[in-house]
This record gives sequence, structure tokens and C-alpha cells, in this order.
Amino acid sequence: MISKEEVSHIAKLARLELTEKENEKMQKDLSAILDYFNLLKKAPKPEKIVKSKGDLSAARKDEASHRDAGLVEKLMALAPDKKDGYIKVKAIF
Repeated sequence: MISKEEVSHIAKLARLELTEKENEKMQKDLSAILDYFNLLKKAPKPEKIVKSKGDLSAARKDEASHRDAGLVEKLMALAPDKKDGYIKVKAIF
């Protein structure tokens, strides 16, 4: 468990003024977060999972698959706005 002094030091670095009650709550919260990180460190790495199970599908090449041309035409016909063979959407940025 993280100490009260460490919480106070972190709060000082973050320029926070914590009451004693807030300090205790932060101590519990930070300890829970650190415990979860320690749990994640123990989890097997993805490449170890693939090798151990012998399943190489997770490491497949990134290739375009061929689609049914009729399906593409039907979907394009349903799109409200199109440009140069692509569905046009509103900008999000």
C-alpha cells in the first residue's frame, strides 16, 4: 500500500492541497490502481499466447479481401451521398 507521505508528495507535485480525508481516499485509490498494474504485469504477452496455442491466425497478413461486386453496388445505392465511388460523410474534425 502506498504511504500517506507518498500521497502527500504526489499531491504537492501536482499542486493539489488535500485534506486528511482526501489524502486517505487518494491513498486507497492509488494503491488500487498500482495493484491493478501489478496484476497486468503478470498477464501473458499476446505473442506467448499465439505461440503456446499454435494459432497463427492472429499474425495473419493484412491483405484486402475480395467482395461480391453485387453487394458493393447495393450498398453504394443505399448511401445518401457519394463521390468518386466512395461514400461521402461529414467531416468530424
